[in-house]
Amino acid sequence: MISSITEGVKVSVLTEFQPEYSNPLQAHFVFTYRITIENHSDQTVQLLRRHWFIYDSVGTVREVEGEGVVGQQPILEPGEVHEYVSGCNLRTSIGKMKGTYLVERIMDGKHFNVQIPEFTMIAPYRLN
Repeated sequence: MISSITEGVKVSVLTEFQPEYSNPLQAHFVFTYRITIENHSDQTVQLLRRHWFIYDSVGTVREVEGEGVVGQQPILEPGEVHEYVSGCNLRTSIGKMKGTYLVERIMDGKHFNVQIPEFTMIAPYRLN
């Protein structure tokens, strides 16, 4: 698991290759990632938006931006945790993702970007 902390908000990522949904012969590789967001600050925060960069091993870059995560804009009180699972399709067996969440501190309305740590997605057979 890889993690980073921005202004007391910790983001951790765990990835998994999904062979049952992948078809290497057709250059289709599916990965899931579990994101855990922990509020270690002393302020209530709300996740408003996400902004991702998705890279494959041949240099293709996709950018994904939008409201919330998996249809939610979670509010996290101090000490609370939000977890979700999402997925990514690649045309290669190796790739990576990184990005930011736009978060609002509820008390004063301050917006700030929380770093999502860069993580790799590798089909297990590539590790041999």
